[in-house]
Amino acid sequence: MTSLVDRDSDRSADHLLSGEIERPEPLPPRSARVIQIIEAARHLLEDEGPDSLTMRRLADELGIQAPSLYKHFPGKAGVELALIEDGLADIGQVSHRAIHRSGSEGRLNALLDAYRRYSVSHPNLYRLATSGPLSRDQLPPGLEEWAGNPWFVVTGDPSLAQALWSFAHGMVILELDNRYPPGSDLDQTWRTGAAAFGRSVNPG
Repeated sequence: MTSLVDRDSDRSADHLLSGEIERPEPLPPRSARVIQIIEAARHLLEDEGPDSLTMRRLADELGIQAPSLYKHFPGKAGVELALIEDGLADIGQVSHRAIHRSGSEGRLNALLDAYRRYSVSHPNLYRLATSGPLSRDQLPPGLEEWAGNPWFVVTGDPSLAQALWSFAHGMVILELDNRYPPGSDLDQTWRTGAAAFGRSVNPG
């Protein structure tokens, strides 16, 4: 799989919605070997979890010696940073597409639905990209802001945007951790949360 970070062809030609920002310029193309390493790392992370993502295991997956990986990455943290870049780019792409595929009245629900579907389908990449400390100074300029921008587009207020994302993130993590009581109707919980935020976005 190729990262959305590297896809210049995926840059949207659609008009920008009110409050929407343009996607950052694409990163310099990755070499074929780096792409291969990141694809293998993502496969290990997605299929077997974060504990499987070691430099030795990654080298075994690629059929090379572990020292060869250090020609391309300084260590495991470098591989994880590349995966975080890809995760944020994927989330941003999914989120921006969602708000463009719905009218203004349905954008909040469309964003929440798309965000939940992506996150639950890619739990380990989602956790890596959104949990724990983040080395913002090492991310591509503008990537994090662009990935989170749809939350501002649908709310029109920075604090409300953060609150809405926090609701969605918390719901996703609790669902991934299977922490809701048995029999919980999570679809209804999402709808209830969406309706509550919708009243703040469109009072009266």
